Amino acid sequence: MEALRGDGTVFWQKGSRFPWIQYYVAGERVRESTKIDPFKVGGKDKAEKLAHKALRKKLSEIDTGEFSAGIKTRISHLYESLERDYTINGRKDLRNAKSRWKHHLEPFFGNKQVAQVNADTISHYIAHRQSQEDKPSNASINRELSQIKRMYKLAVKTGQLKVGQQPYVQMLKERNVRKGFLKDEEYQALARETAKQGLWLRGMFEIAYTYGWRRSELIGKQGLRVNQVDISKREILLNPGETKNELGRGAPMTDKVLELMVACISGKKSTDYVFTREKDASGRKPKKGYICDYRDAWDKATEAAGVSGLLFHDLRRTGVRNMRRHGISEKVAMTISGHKTRSVFERYNIIDPTDIFDAGAKLNQASKDRDQHVTLLAQQQMSFPPSSQKPN
Repeated sequence: MEALRGDGTVFWQKGSRFPWIQYYVAGERVRESTKIDPFKVGGKDKAEKLAHKALRKKLSEIDTGEFSAGIKTRISHLYESLERDYTINGRKDLRNAKSRWKHHLEPFFGNKQVAQVNADTISHYIAHRQSQEDKPSNASINRELSQIKRMYKLAVKTGQLKVGQQPYVQMLKERNVRKGFLKDEEYQALARETAKQGLWLRGMFEIAYTYGWRRSELIGKQGLRVNQVDISKREILLNPGETKNELGRGAPMTDKVLELMVACISGKKSTDYVFTREKDASGRKPKKGYICDYRDAWDKATEAAGVSGLLFHDLRRTGVRNMRRHGISEKVAMTISGHKTRSVFERYNIIDPTDIFDAGAKLNQASKDRDQHVTLLAQQQMSFPPSSQKPN
């Protein structure tokens, strides 16, 4: 066994006819066979010289940053780095990342080495997910594929892999059209039923219906607090860093929202949460000061109101639609709802079929107003070619 400068070594592995090399990358020892056959290159001494040459090449690549030991790195190691990066940077989607890894990605990719994953492997994963009994949507699969892409991208950024070791990931086509929303005639029924579930749900419903705000901006650990509601100025503020796009924003309170907010914050301290339950589902005082799960109460309310299946997120679409119908400019509506890009806003700015009929009635009335001074005689004087003839 002979050592070279730079922590590299050439040695003969017991049971192998090939010379082996050993070197270190980022403190991790790497051992591999050179596959140089002494019988084919002219003897053992010649094989050792070629092995030294191969080792020097490896060490040079390490020094210049052109080499990565990623070929021996498992996908699970990439995920560990991703989770650590998300934790350090306080990424809000860490919880979703953990869930995707545990339930879907780890069972398929966990034990694979990065070099084993290519476009064909990705294709097999997609087929595997689509063959499951509870078939996920293309959007769900795409979120999982995006996580794989982020894991590789971070590995290149941190030096675990080098550029070119990322697999090609073909994303699936998604149908991004948003369809669900609450119709005007359904509002009253759902308002009554949410009130029966509790003041907290009635208030949540009114704000989401009015401004198109997200559920995560109202309840949960980063939910709305009393000090964000200014009764004197009739304004509700969302703090920077506590919204999905990290931007703060606010909205003026309507009379109904003001009435509900006064009731929700009555007797509370400035740091208390606006939406709270007096009792949990088991009839006991909640352990946490904020609401985590609203689904049971929401499902009961929507079923009783005759809109079973309506998602709370559908109120976001409804809020956007209503603001545009009431003549609020697109830019202002986007600011209130918290949409950062116009393309996403447009997916929420859906049209109620009744709006089409209303538009038709308005156009018809406008036509009547324009043509009221046009006499019937003038219309009769207009000549048209016979139906059997084609106009020039």
